[in-house]
Amino acid sequence: MNASSRAPAVETLRWRDGRLELIDQRLLPSRFEYLSCSGAAEVAVAIRAMAVRGAPAIGCAAAFGIALEAQREKHRAPAQFSDAMDTAFKTLAESRPTAVNLFWALDRMRAVLAQGRDPKAVAEKLVEAALALFHADLETNRAIGRAGAALVPDGARVLTHCNTGALATAGHGTALGVVRSARDAGKRISVIASETRPYLQGARLTAWELTQEGIPVTLITDSAAGHLMSRGAVDMVVVGADRIAANGDVANKIGTYTLAVLAERHRIPFYVAAPLSSIDTSVADGASIPIEERGAAEVTGYAGVRWAPEGVAVANPAFDITPAALVSALFTEKGVVERPDAARIRALFDR
Repeated sequence: MNASSRAPAVETLRWRDGRLELIDQRLLPSRFEYLSCSGAAEVAVAIRAMAVRGAPAIGCAAAFGIALEAQREKHRAPAQFSDAMDTAFKTLAESRPTAVNLFWALDRMRAVLAQGRDPKAVAEKLVEAALALFHADLETNRAIGRAGAALVPDGARVLTHCNTGALATAGHGTALGVVRSARDAGKRISVIASETRPYLQGARLTAWELTQEGIPVTLITDSAAGHLMSRGAVDMVVVGADRIAANGDVANKIGTYTLAVLAERHRIPFYVAAPLSSIDTSVADGASIPIEERGAAEVTGYAGVRWAPEGVAVANPAFDITPAALVSALFTEKGVVERPDAARIRALFDR
């Protein structure tokens, strides 16, 4: 079975009888449960609380959140419907600041909203648009996987960071999608997954996804990456992105920049797998990308267990910026962009 025909490993998001169901990723790997949402505010809470996370999945969830709200409000008068939808867009836009896919999806849903005045007809079009965005993301991920897999040698040991698989997208994944596509092409491949501080998404989610599919995976602490690279145990690094600036700078989960510097030191290819919807051409460089600061509790302990002393100050940035100069190539649905810069990013959109 090839990558284009293989069904998604997990249904991260699913539309069921006018409701959105999301895998509650806060509970994995100990429990597998779906969280049901019936309106935009509930979806915004799920995004903010990281019940759903990963830039493409956040974009899909936001689109469904708009569709849900339209279904709830479609019996109102046009003016009331418009006000309710404005509130829904604002609520979802404020849920998380860094992942540009969120705003990309909301812009597309707003364009659909502007196409009509009858609330019932518009509500149906918004459901169709959200479903179309979801299916397009799945196909985009498969195209990214095919593009990246071509550069993965047989027997490669791939170091990845955070979670970039089916759980972070509509299905298949971005960086993990490259791994899946290489496996589906018959290549022997294994993964080294960093635990990914502060929310342990590598340990909880990436390791879970890969073990579900029988792909060999070794879990390491974030601070062990340099040691493994120095011992020749890593052949390539493949990560995802929450936002890519016009010049190719990459915002991704905190610790990505460290891996890029280490990869350059050890002459290991450092690849970024992301859809075009993660490229924000309105932002000149990484310095202009907002960096989300999350709560101290994600660092001082986990699952109700506290290990840090009371009163300690905590800095908890969720993302960092990797300069484009450290990126060997971008894997996108339109192919591979080696040594990305502003000119190559512009040319990518003309392909």
